[in-house]
Amino acid sequence: MATLATLFRRSAPPAVEAEPTGLTAVPRRAPSLRPLPNEDVYFFSKRIDNSRIVRQRNPRSRGEWSAIGTGCAIVVLLITMAVPRLGCIQKGYQIEALRLEQRRLLEERANLIVQKARLDRRENLEQVAGSIAGQEGQALVKPAPGQVVHLNPRADGALALNVEKQGR
Repeated sequence: MATLATLFRRSAPPAVEAEPTGLTAVPRRAPSLRPLPNEDVYFFSKRIDNSRIVRQRNPRSRGEWSAIGTGCAIVVLLITMAVPRLGCIQKGYQIEALRLEQRRLLEERANLIVQKARLDRRENLEQVAGSIAGQEGQALVKPAPGQVVHLNPRADGALALNVEKQGR
């Protein structure tokens, strides 16, 4: 840091050495720091044992705990009142989602009924039968009168005739 002494020392012309006159030179001391404030003060620390000290009861301290308990009771009461309302809101959303799904399923059912009616028309069935016959090499036509076999049900409830028993 620049001080006046260092400025004067820098700006002063170099000293011309004079002839020794018999005087002895004083040796220069090394620079030292200034003493710190309160450097000579000594603090003695003593270990203090407070294990036998008992704290006195504060008669007003009970009010703090009762305020905390009252606050917790109010929070529990508010939550108890809010839970059923929130449950009703959630169930309302579920009901609305189910109504939307029901509408979608009813529309899908109506579309399937219309599609089935289109496929069950006689003209459509004949067209499909003709296209299948062309692919597999078999003609799907109405059977001749001798090709149809009608089963005569027996009185015992059996619908089919056992061919093996008839041949014996």
